[in-house]
Amino acid sequence: MQEETAAEAEPKVEQVEFPGKLVGSIDDVKQKLSSMPFYSFQLSGGSLEVARVESRNVHKKPFLFYIIAIEPGSLKLTYSIIPGSSDRLRRAIVIKDLASVLSVIKDSFQVDEGKFFQYVDSVLDNLVTGMSQSYSTLFNKYDSLLNEYVEVRRLMKELETSNRNLTIQTSQLSEDNKSITEQLKSLQTYSDESLMAMVQDWIEVHNSSIDVGEFSKTYKVPEPRIEQILDKMVSMGYIELKS
Repeated sequence: MQEETAAEAEPKVEQVEFPGKLVGSIDDVKQKLSSMPFYSFQLSGGSLEVARVESRNVHKKPFLFYIIAIEPGSLKLTYSIIPGSSDRLRRAIVIKDLASVLSVIKDSFQVDEGKFFQYVDSVLDNLVTGMSQSYSTLFNKYDSLLNEYVEVRRLMKELETSNRNLTIQTSQLSEDNKSITEQLKSLQTYSDESLMAMVQDWIEVHNSSIDVGEFSKTYKVPEPRIEQILDKMVSMGYIELKS
């Protein structure tokens, strides 16, 4: 219920008037402004109303808006302020948009620059002085956080690059380790002939005897495999068993 009441509340409306001079025609003014988006136009006698509706209420009526009424000898600016919003900030936003409009029609309508700039100065002064210490602190914190964010983004990109390089290196190391493992496996897998020659050399060096456990540990060959080769060598007459 509170939200509905706030939505239906009427906005505050303010108006300011500046002296000016129409040096062209109202039609010239309208033609120049017709290229600007979001504006509607209404001719009334010798004046032109330029309106922009920024938002509407639940009943589709203009809620946040401003109207620039251009007459032969003056310009009236009428604008709304949403309840609960900053009056100072709203005035600054509207006067900024008015300055854009005046820059487009400067050859057809000339506003009294002295009066206009005095008003701009007043609006900006109220905006700046209206900032409390908390606002200043907030802006300073924002700048600090922005700098920290930029630095974090930079570090994150560096870490992403580093992580990508580490991933590539890890993959390469994994491949190298796999290759080395296969090489070691191939070296540890001897043919019967190679293993018999190794046994023969061992026996000659160790006084015609062989310790199967020691041989297995030295050459990383399973003991059952060594025993199988010894049986084969005995059966082929290469070695003899001692009683």
